[in-house]
Amino acid sequence: MAVLRTLARPLLASAFLSAGVQTVRRPELLAPVAAPVALAIADWIPLLPRDARALVRLNGAVHLGAGGLLALGILPRLSALALAASLVPTTLAGHAYWREEDPAKRMQHRVAFFANVSILGGLLITAADRG
Repeated sequence: MAVLRTLARPLLASAFLSAGVQTVRRPELLAPVAAPVALAIADWIPLLPRDARALVRLNGAVHLGAGGLLALGILPRLSALALAASLVPTTLAGHAYWREEDPAKRMQHRVAFFANVSILGGLLITAADRG
């Protein structure tokens, strides 16, 4: 089982590392789409900035940091929880397929939405893993 964990953690983290790099480098590409969800979260948590671009960059930094820790097997349960917590608003903001009018785009977002839901399941299993 230890070998399986050693292989699985970096695989699970890879999506977050890849997306995190792009998000930290170019938050302005995602800020307009993320703004409604990001700013709503900032309303609940007063410590967060009230700037969509800064919030998107912060989310990318969480993906990089927690993804790196998970890939290395450092604090894997905590890292998985952090990634799970950040994945929910990311998915709601980026893949709200129910709002999409174009059938092709709706299908793309629906597939991405459920791919993220599947990744969330893997993160929750990782967070519960005591091995």
